[in-house]
Amino acid sequence: MTGGRDVAVTARVGIALGIAVAVCFVTGLLSHAIAHPQPWFGWPTAPVWLYRFTQGLHVAAGIAAIPLVLVKLWSVWPKLFERNSRGRGIPGVAVRLLERGSILVLVAAIMFELSTGLLNIAQWYIFGFYFPPVHYAMAYIAAGAVLVHLAVKLPVIRRALGEPVGRGRTERERTGPSRRTVLRGTWLAVAVATVATVGQTVPLLRRVSVLAPRSGEGPQGVPVNRTALAAGVIKAASAPDYRLTVVDGARTRTFTLDELRAMPQTTRHLPIACVEGWSAGARWSGVVLAELLAAVGSDADSDVRMVSLEPPGPYSRTVLPARHVRDDRTLVALQINGETLNLDHGYPCRLIAPSRPGVLQTKWLSRIEIQR
Repeated sequence: MTGGRDVAVTARVGIALGIAVAVCFVTGLLSHAIAHPQPWFGWPTAPVWLYRFTQGLHVAAGIAAIPLVLVKLWSVWPKLFERNSRGRGIPGVAVRLLERGSILVLVAAIMFELSTGLLNIAQWYIFGFYFPPVHYAMAYIAAGAVLVHLAVKLPVIRRALGEPVGRGRTERERTGPSRRTVLRGTWLAVAVATVATVGQTVPLLRRVSVLAPRSGEGPQGVPVNRTALAAGVIKAASAPDYRLTVVDGARTRTFTLDELRAMPQTTRHLPIACVEGWSAGARWSGVVLAELLAAVGSDADSDVRMVSLEPPGPYSRTVLPARHVRDDRTLVALQINGETLNLDHGYPCRLIAPSRPGVLQTKWLSRIEIQR
């Protein structure tokens, strides 16, 4: 290999890529566990921005990994097709096959994760499968391939990291960019890619994040993923006979919209954060969920099932854990930023709870069921 195409560059870019993949993997597991909770898993309600941070970090790390993958592939591409005469015999062949096989799986899995993740951020679902479970399953394959690759190449990586970046071929022997040039260009590409997209999570960078899929624009200044039209709830949500039903075993009580408005109103500043990485802060006003349950003689020590006016679907029914039910920042919201909820934001009322994925902040509430 010539110029920047050598193990010193490959190892350093690989370390950065490994860190980005590890961050994506851990934050992705957290997001999956929150959206599909298990009895052993508990997600806190504070700080209220925690999910916003972890999911924003997940997407930012994924975006940063794209130039890292491209540079790493560029740096090793000629090497992939070299015939290695060392390590003859069955053990040597087995090691080479394991090495090349791990690289093939590693590249395929990471490229799949990054490309489908990027399409998911843009909500461009051209692939013919349901994104969450496939993305989740492939993450384990990518993580496993990284570990195998590290185990096989660890001696080479150690030697390469011990070699100064400035040391290399003479100008006469060099036919490509120097190591320093390649590495500086890589870090610059990572910085540009991150800044150009992270504004969908970091409001201060929104103006310069020219490639951010979510600009912060939307009804009442907050983006939406799923509109009332797409959910098929316009007629039901706008009906004059709308009622919110609260069920606790044999006890049932219904509330009109006017009755909800007549109850004590509380305002909280909470972010709404999407699994796709975007987030926005807003002032939400409505009835504290625990107080609404108390009005029907129920306590806030149980999980609660939130049912939307939407037809049955993956997230039209969600379960709110008891720790969120008890939190006085969890609202049945009627307003956003001082205005009545727009239909696309969940009119006539919706759930808003701290540190929770937006997809689980059930819109167009029709029924609340206490789980015993």
